[in-house]
Amino acid sequence: MARRLFIVVSAPSGAGKSSICQKLLQVCPEIKFSVSYTSRPPRPNEVDGKDYHFISREEFQTRINQGEFVEWVENYGNLYGSSAKTMESFIHDGQDLLLDIEPRGARKIKQKFRGGVYVFVLPPSRDELLRRLEGRGCETDKVIQYRFDQAESELKEISWYDYIIFNKDLETAVNQLVSIYRAQKCKRSRLQREIKKFISETPI
Repeated sequence: MARRLFIVVSAPSGAGKSSICQKLLQVCPEIKFSVSYTSRPPRPNEVDGKDYHFISREEFQTRINQGEFVEWVENYGNLYGSSAKTMESFIHDGQDLLLDIEPRGARKIKQKFRGGVYVFVLPPSRDELLRRLEGRGCETDKVIQYRFDQAESELKEISWYDYIIFNKDLETAVNQLVSIYRAQKCKRSRLQREIKKFISETPI
């Protein structure tokens, strides 16, 4: 089998990252989604075990102390983390993996695991980002401003990502991420075993 890969997708809040990732999983069902853990309560329509593993802050802290997370961060007063077991299973079982995590967590993954593909999603403009944050309608002006300021900080991280997608149109953005995934699957460095086998075969 060709060497498996994992894709890490990051974005400032409001850029549409989660929608893009969900569409990628529909188009490419062979990719497994790494379900993160969080201490925040579920939002409407979110499903435990599918969108996140929702646990208490106390349980989250216990898991931190036990070293169960390959990365974890506190964001907007809530804890988020990726399971070390999920990453280990990816390495041993050869499963393509998609991680939807913010830049601080992505950097930790990059420091610990080789071979990942890192994609940063941006909105069309800062004005559009602010409009999307305001359009949610369920957050206070203070929270919206905090998220916007956090986005400004996260933009400084894009220099070490492999690919940038401007989410001007959801379908186009999804197609771009699918193209990145499929192109990475065809890289010579990931197909060394297949190439070697092909070359060594004796024609009939």
